[in-house]
Amino acid sequence: MHISLQWLREFVPFTGTVQELAERLTMQGLEVEAILDPFESISSIVVGHVLECADHPDSDHLHVCSVDVGGPEALQIVCGAPNVAKGQKVPVAPIGTTMPGGMQIKKGKLRGVASHGMICSERELGLSEDHEGIMVLPEGFAPGALLTEALGLEREVIEVSITPNRADCLSVLGIARETALGFGLPLTMPTLNLVEDASAGDANSVVRIDIPDGELCPVYRARALTGAKIAKSPDWLRYRLIAIGQRPISNIVDVTNYILMELGQPLHAFDRNLLKGGVIRVAPASDGQTITTLDGQERKLLGSDLLIWDAERPVALAGVMGGANSSITDDSTEVLLECAIFRPGTIRKTARRLALPSEASYRFERGVDQVGSLFALERAAQLMAEVSGAKVMAGIAAAEPKPWAERSHSFRIDRCNALLGLTLTPEFCKTTLTGLGCSVDDSDAANWRVTSPPHRLDLEREVDLFEECGRVHGLDRIPAVLPKISKALDSAQMRDTEFGFLQALKAWAVGAGLREAINYSFVGTDDLDRLNLPAEGRIKIANPLSEDQNVLRTEIAPGLLNNVRHNLAQGNASLRLFEVAKSFHEDAASDTGARENSRLGMLVHGARHTQEWPWEQGEADYLDVKGLVENLLAHLRLGPANYYIQEGHPYLEPCVRVALQDGDTLVGRIGRVQPKIADAYHARKEVWLADMDADLLRELSRATTPAFKSLPKFPPVRRDVTVICLNDGNKGDFVRACNIEDAIREMKPKHLEGLELVSVYAPKDIAAKRNLTFRLTYRHADRTLVDKEVDKEHGKVLAGLPQKLPVEI
Repeated sequence: MHISLQWLREFVPFTGTVQELAERLTMQGLEVEAILDPFESISSIVVGHVLECADHPDSDHLHVCSVDVGGPEALQIVCGAPNVAKGQKVPVAPIGTTMPGGMQIKKGKLRGVASHGMICSERELGLSEDHEGIMVLPEGFAPGALLTEALGLEREVIEVSITPNRADCLSVLGIARETALGFGLPLTMPTLNLVEDASAGDANSVVRIDIPDGELCPVYRARALTGAKIAKSPDWLRYRLIAIGQRPISNIVDVTNYILMELGQPLHAFDRNLLKGGVIRVAPASDGQTITTLDGQERKLLGSDLLIWDAERPVALAGVMGGANSSITDDSTEVLLECAIFRPGTIRKTARRLALPSEASYRFERGVDQVGSLFALERAAQLMAEVSGAKVMAGIAAAEPKPWAERSHSFRIDRCNALLGLTLTPEFCKTTLTGLGCSVDDSDAANWRVTSPPHRLDLEREVDLFEECGRVHGLDRIPAVLPKISKALDSAQMRDTEFGFLQALKAWAVGAGLREAINYSFVGTDDLDRLNLPAEGRIKIANPLSEDQNVLRTEIAPGLLNNVRHNLAQGNASLRLFEVAKSFHEDAASDTGARENSRLGMLVHGARHTQEWPWEQGEADYLDVKGLVENLLAHLRLGPANYYIQEGHPYLEPCVRVALQDGDTLVGRIGRVQPKIADAYHARKEVWLADMDADLLRELSRATTPAFKSLPKFPPVRRDVTVICLNDGNKGDFVRACNIEDAIREMKPKHLEGLELVSVYAPKDIAAKRNLTFRLTYRHADRTLVDKEVDKEHGKVLAGLPQKLPVEI
């Protein structure tokens, strides 16, 4: 939002510097991003007086001029404009000037005659598109004066960043209110001197307003003007618009833009001769209906879009842009000036869906002052009459199905100070609230009643009023005080929350040697299709950043696989990655329309270690990712799990289900990404992936109770046993290691503390025998075991295994 300091001073008598204004506004929450000089590019242009003007001796269209620019000698300038003449005051660019287009003025010769500068047109100065001749200045300008000073051009403009809740500040008036509040100055509104001409007719006799749904359009007013002459706006109006970055078009259109920037009320001017039936109706479009807007583009509409209709057809896209079939042209003489309020959500959806942002929609979608809109309409009609010579018809054609309802709030000073951590006085709070435009009833000293003004739509609750008091006091002046901690040390800790658990998962993964990947929740439809994931349940993005991010992920794998592709492109082939993130599935029963599930994804690819020495080399495989899962479950006190082959997984082959020992609680899956899919991500080696249900892991982990077990005082005794497993026929089906472990535990040997598989010999020939070596650890809690005791128990194991299973010892 660009604000002219000169324009601002018409509302508030601010006499300080622009730097002081910028600092104060920033401290009040309106960040001033830059201080600009909109006419810096013509700051060296001076006023010249044409003393002589003679024809060029060697040209039929050039003129040799002698121009007084306030220096000791007149400048000789060759000019080709047809309207240059003796006695004129003109803008002159001396030698060394850099023009707005980048051209530098140098001494030169035109057809043999020296030229020491340039007499400028309005287009060359960036003041309009007029290039038919040079710009002729008023007679009273002094030669040598700077053009910017002579024309009274604004040299100080602030660029203010307005937060979405402060729609009231999207105007000069809004910033003036903040300036008056911050510096304790009075606010002066523009003088309204609208003269109606009853002889021109009555607005209510030429147009009728019809609003079927007051929720979509609470109020619509219109003024009718007759006898307007469309022309270029007066200089003061054009220069003021240029200073804040607006392009002048014509007097009628420029007035609507002027009021928009001055008062924050979007307006629209129709050519009344092009409207049919003497009716203006505000109603939604039909699905598939089209309208051609002012930019010449045909727009296809939905039933949720709001239109302005005449008796037969739509003539404007409400709150966004006017229609080409009713716009003001050079031949227009009859004007219908619209001033309305529309429902913000409707305008926002239409503007964004059609990718049609405008200054009007930017304000309507944030909220506009319904009460103040009447003043804006009257001021606009007055200015239009002044700049176009039009007559304003008597009366206002209006419909207001939903009048403005005042909003009243409680205001408790004690509560305000408690929340802000300040000791504000009642006098300060009342002065502040009154300065905001609120009416204050302080008859109850402990609980005031405050009515917020219609231009402050963001003041919805009592705490909003507290914030305003703190903002005006100065948020930077609130002392830094440590908050009071009321929780006891034995109360619920951070790790009991979902966030705390996920942070603990990340800490575990980093400790396990994995690197965290952070990806967008958005992926491409192609990514999900590539993984053969079902189309059902996908949530599409209405306005995606790109086609590669047009849907919410239903699995965590796509992001990690894209990380593989990116790392391989950067020459990093040894990958150990993890990501903690949510997956999303469509769910009509959810308030948000999405069912979210926190997942932990782990991926390994390439060499197990990034360097050879001192580690044994090898490629990451199933055992690597399975070891991570086992370590995770042990870390969460969930004990060992069972692993089952799952057939027909969309993108993992083989795929192993990870279930806790009850066999029914599935906590995740491990598997190798199918080679064809891995190749699509440029992976030339096996990619192993684990996808764990973090929400379920948290639930199961919270159900466990940590217990302390004292460290053993006496040494263990270890015995190894090699079990020879026989295959069943020629299918290669051997007794599984878990079956052997179960059989040993069922024998319940005394003092058995641990049992683990330490070695596997598996020959390539499936008809051969397979040897599994287990290590059994025996220990007594109160004394040292002797070999005789251990041998006895171990012997029972050696004798019992062949009886329980088809194995040899």
